[in-house]
Amino acid sequence: MFTPLNTSLLGKAQEKAILEINLINFRDFAINKHQQVDDTPYGGGAGMLLMPQPIYRAMATLGDNPKRRVIILDPAGQRFDQKMAQSMAQEQELAFICGHYEGYDHRIYDLATDVVSIGDFVVTGGELGAMVMIDAISRLIPGVLGNTASAGSDSFSKGLLEYPQYTRPEVYDNKVVPQVLLSGNHEKIRQWRLYQSLKRTYEQRPELLQNLDLPEEAQKMVRAIKNNVPC
Repeated sequence: MFTPLNTSLLGKAQEKAILEINLINFRDFAINKHQQVDDTPYGGGAGMLLMPQPIYRAMATLGDNPKRRVIILDPAGQRFDQKMAQSMAQEQELAFICGHYEGYDHRIYDLATDVVSIGDFVVTGGELGAMVMIDAISRLIPGVLGNTASAGSDSFSKGLLEYPQYTRPEVYDNKVVPQVLLSGNHEKIRQWRLYQSLKRTYEQRPELLQNLDLPEEAQKMVRAIKNNVPC
């Protein structure tokens, strides 16, 4: 399942030794010849739970690193967002424990520093969530992206959705590129992008604006957007 981690930008980053991704199959640390890693829950109930022994044994092979962050993927965890990705991109080492089946034996949570969810939905296993997180985190590590400015302009990097972007041709199907982007006036382009970013955020994710400490220029633009008047 983790093949995508060896392709595209992440594959190139590993080739350049910018980052290292290691996979450990905790089934290799099962306690019987059938490589069993799950069992029925005490007290009854549907589904199977991951047993603690294989995961504890797998984690033991990582050695002792007090600075390691250990992330358990769980729908009940803290919601993953860009701020968390930025925080984790600063870490020296991350370990992801990917659940499967009905869930974890609760004692496995003692291994974790973070319990994280990628959204309010349930998927078959934590592998997909881990890959999403690894991709989001890795692209914030210096050198992974070809253009170091790209990550800084992404949606959510500054709390706002990204502004619309355009490339050639200038006119397509009677749809034209905004003239300000062709003007060469960098200050007007900056203002246009800020306005469009605020407008898109207000229209699509207004709750994101509530906790932002916006400069006066941006506050003026938001008031104009709310009142539907030119700025």
